[in-house]
Amino acid sequence: MTFDSRAYRNALGCFATGIAVVTTIAPDGEKIGVTVNSFSSVSLEPPLVQFCLGRAAMSFEAFTTAPSFAVNILAEDQAELSARFSRRDLQERWEGLGVERWDTGVPILTGCLANLECDREHLYDGGDHVIIVGRVRRLKGSESGQPLLYFRGGYQKLA
Repeated sequence: MTFDSRAYRNALGCFATGIAVVTTIAPDGEKIGVTVNSFSSVSLEPPLVQFCLGRAAMSFEAFTTAPSFAVNILAEDQAELSARFSRRDLQERWEGLGVERWDTGVPILTGCLANLECDREHLYDGGDHVIIVGRVRRLKGSESGQPLLYFRGGYQKLA
């Protein structure tokens, strides 16, 4: 490798991404959520999506063993929500939040641009991350609003 990890991260930061909070339920019933920007569609038929989660994440075991998860795609006015689910305190994240429960019972955050409830289909090795693929079983999307974006290490909005 002829570059250091900081140069690698800086180069990847030039790719603007949306931000989502992925949620699930731990085996003990605890609500779990984490902010991700490594989310994308995989397939239209069947409807598959994927996100990547670091192996060192406190929520790693919950997401790799839970049968279902939800992807909550954030709107431009939800930067605080993104930051909240980036913190290490797991319980404080949920205080005062609007949450719905759909078919699988995983927490669905209200007020997002879109929500996708998924059944976990596959786990793939991704180096220091795992790639989690899910089949979308239910969704809701907004006809208006703008996404919260992440670019060069900070939150951005569409002009």
